[in-house]
Amino acid sequence: MTGELPGLSPSEQLLIGLGRLGRAVQLSAWHQAGPTNLTPLQADILLYLAGDQRPRRQREIVTALASTAPTVSDAVRSLTTKGLTDRQRDPVDTRAVTLTLTEAGRAEADRLALVPPPLRAALDALGDDDVAAMLRGTTTMIRVLQRHRAIPVSRTCVTCRFYRPDAHPDDPDRPHHCAFVDAPFGDGELRLDCPDHEPATPAPESEPIAGPVGADGGTSTLDG
Repeated sequence: MTGELPGLSPSEQLLIGLGRLGRAVQLSAWHQAGPTNLTPLQADILLYLAGDQRPRRQREIVTALASTAPTVSDAVRSLTTKGLTDRQRDPVDTRAVTLTLTEAGRAEADRLALVPPPLRAALDALGDDDVAAMLRGTTTMIRVLQRHRAIPVSRTCVTCRFYRPDAHPDDPDRPHHCAFVDAPFGDGELRLDCPDHEPATPAPESEPIAGPVGADGGTSTLDG
């Protein structure tokens, strides 16, 4: 007997798998709450602040974590109450508030930076080609969701003004180019969260956006 297997399509099966992976990551974040009983968002804020020692404004956190201002405000208020972040008036704009980590906050960020053993084992089970393919596919899906305004725009390569897709067609391993560091890179180095990200000028809704190179070596488009 030939033909398609019964049941859900491969794309629908993939969606189920992504959902299960997302739940595993979220459960791991809850298990990592630690003595200060951090929520996953509070943990993400600590890790974000630890990644760049300079003071950060709240709206930068909202953009970086693809969240909303009220949600981040509540999380920041809780972190400050717990003694993990310090709020100061911005010397440039006194109407704004900047955040930095306290000593306790830095220690907590160091603890959170350790990948839990189950997740580490799952990641170590992937080969380099698998990681590159998953990064390519995840980046494509995120960009399409952003085009549909289903999720906020985050700091990915494909939304960055420094990103040059397929700038090196003669190098299949490193076809893209990052103008920020002036270097080629491949799908396995795509960033879903880059601290050096600067938003690109949005393309018209009708114009496909060039994305990572496709699995067959051709250029994919993220046409939403």
